[in-house]
Amino acid sequence: MFDFSLSEGIELSGLVDTHVHTAPDVKERIMNDLELAYAALDEGMEAVVIKSHTEPTAGRARLASEVTGMRVIGGVTLNTPVGGLNPDAVEAAALMGGKFVWLPTTSAGRAGGDLDAVLSAVAEHEMVLGTGHLKPDEIFRVIDLAAEHGVRRIIINHPLTGVVGATPEEQREMSRRAYLEHCLVACMPRHDGLDFESIAGAVRYVGVRRCILATDFGQGHNPSPILGMKHFIYLMRQHGFSDRELRIMCRENPLRLIS
Repeated sequence: MFDFSLSEGIELSGLVDTHVHTAPDVKERIMNDLELAYAALDEGMEAVVIKSHTEPTAGRARLASEVTGMRVIGGVTLNTPVGGLNPDAVEAAALMGGKFVWLPTTSAGRAGGDLDAVLSAVAEHEMVLGTGHLKPDEIFRVIDLAAEHGVRRIIINHPLTGVVGATPEEQREMSRRAYLEHCLVACMPRHDGLDFESIAGAVRYVGVRRCILATDFGQGHNPSPILGMKHFIYLMRQHGFSDRELRIMCRENPLRLIS
């Protein structure tokens, strides 16, 4: 399944990867911000989203965009290094052009702060709210609260991974008010090692109109995010998804979030 050479000829023109980890970081990353941006530009991609568990990426993304001409989007993950559920961090990210606010990932369960104020800031700046590593019951509470605050753009990050663990029925319910972001990294041997059919089946069950395909690549031990996205498309084709359906999940749905 992971013979990445099979996918080298696949085109990424106009597509978006909403979940990439780049250097500089506290962990080894295969590419830095500029290397990713140039690689995505060479492929004709529409945009890439860079994420860090430890620091805001809004400023980094802005600089990468200015240097390369590629649309690079950043934001902030509300883990303890930025003060947890810190509305000031959200405000600063927004003022630097950030579009994404991810709820706690590596600090899930221990990142305190003011969720209401965070959601208000997300709504005010029309940012995308990512649910990070929250569990399904927490995600449903956040979705309800986000609606009260007027948050219109929500993405459920890698719902099939062990850190989230949403059932198909929970995913379908979440999809009524959010997009489900399925990431290829969940199938990689040094991660969750999921059978790829788990992703294909989840997408079929929920429907392509409410799903987004992303890589969550960037780790030093995995192929590049570019090759990861190509292989994701290759595998989805092998599982019967049409190019039109892939265009919906890799372009149209992401652009509805980031436009």
